[in-house]
Amino acid sequence: MKAIREGGSLVSKIHQVSGRAFARILKDHGIDELNPSQGRIVFELWKEDPLSQTELAARTRLDKSTLALMLDRLEEQGQIERTRDPSDSRKRLIRATEGNRALHAEYERASREMTRLFYKGIPEAEIDAFEATLGKILANLEGE
Repeated sequence: MKAIREGGSLVSKIHQVSGRAFARILKDHGIDELNPSQGRIVFELWKEDPLSQTELAARTRLDKSTLALMLDRLEEQGQIERTRDPSDSRKRLIRATEGNRALHAEYERASREMTRLFYKGIPEAEIDAFEATLGKILANLEGE
């Protein structure tokens, strides 16, 4: 009898549980302003900004309508600002505010804590294999 594969279900459960754990870790680090999903957006802006909404959607893998709603909320909170692209007035550029950039170092510490929790007790070789396998699964799904 063939084993029933539970990878998709496990990934979904890990996503839910890790989201709650990371939200708690962020709160412990005094970052109440961002939830883990918003963190994905500002993390990309910390690496490079300004970015267009299209670029940000591609980097975060969020659909444009979901991203637009999240950007509205981040803008209301003073975390990001949107400006017109000087080379194309139809485009809007998104950048992190100075207030948001002040959270970067503490967010990095919280992220390292989450990574330690995530991989607790797992040898480096297994982590490498796990991440390589996840990369292949992601490529399979993106190819559909």
